[in-house]
Amino acid sequence: MHTHNRIELLRNELMQIGVHADDTEQRIIERLGQQQRSNRNANLRLADNLTFGERLADRVAMFGGSWTFILIFLVLLFSWIGLNTIVLLKWAKPFDPYPYIFLNLILSMLAALQAPVIMMSQNRHAAKDRVAAGNDYEVNSKAEQEILSLHQKIDNLREQQWAELVAMQQQQIKLLTTLLETKVLSH
Repeated sequence: MHTHNRIELLRNELMQIGVHADDTEQRIIERLGQQQRSNRNANLRLADNLTFGERLADRVAMFGGSWTFILIFLVLLFSWIGLNTIVLLKWAKPFDPYPYIFLNLILSMLAALQAPVIMMSQNRHAAKDRVAAGNDYEVNSKAEQEILSLHQKIDNLREQQWAELVAMQQQQIKLLTTLLETKVLSH
C-alpha cells in the first residue's frame, strides 16, 4: 500500500469513529503512514539548541548539587572560621572576626546568584521533560494505532479462515450427501 493511501486510510478510520486529530495526532498519522519512528531522544534534540548561558547554568547547577561542591564548601567554611578564629586571633588581627559578617555577606551573595542559575537549569529540564512526555505520547499513540491495525488484520484473517472453513464444511457435506445417496441407491 502506498504511503499516501495508508495515511488517508488512517485519517478516514479516525473520522469514522469520530476522532478529529490535533497537530500531534496528525504527526503520528504521518509517521504511521510513512512507517517512520516516533521516538526521538529529547536530550539530543534540545542539546543542539543550547545557548552558552544555558550550558553554563546546567554546569553550575550540576556542580552546585554535587558532593564535590558540598565537601569543597565545607572545607572553605571551616578554613575561613579556623583562620579568623584561631590563627589570626593569635598572631594578627582577624579580617572577619566572630560573628563572621563578611562570610555571611559572601554566602548571601553566593545564594543570590546560585538560586536563579539553578532555577534556569530546572526550567530547562522541565522543558526537556515536556518534550520527552510529548515523545512518549506520540510513541504510545502510534503503538496503540499499530495494535488496533494488527487487531483488525487478525480479525480479517479470522473471518477469512472462518469463511474458508465454512466453504470446506459445505463441500464435505455435499460429498457426504453424494456418498449417502450413492450408497442408498446401490442398496
